Amino acid sequence: MSATAVLPDDALLRRICGEYREMPALRLTLAQAQRLWSLDRETCAAALEVLVETRCLRKTPEGVYIKAGVGDDVSAWRRHPRQTPATIA
Repeated sequence: MSATAVLPDDALLRRICGEYREMPALRLTLAQAQRLWSLDRETCAAALEVLVETRCLRKTPEGVYIKAGVGDDVSAWRRHPRQTPATIA
């Protein structure tokens, strides 16, 4: 993610993670996720990356985002280092 990228906000992260919780069999590529949530590529990729890193989602080797099995922690992005202003400066 570039230094000038807008970080996904908590509401977006909750929404995406919530969709996966409600539909555990949901399997989306980046392009499909962009269309589903009407997001630009950069914002969508950043949100999915944060959710993978915080173990809400998992990315398959084929590039498909699925719900993570064990260790779902939807509040972990609050502690994620990219969510601090110092990392965007």
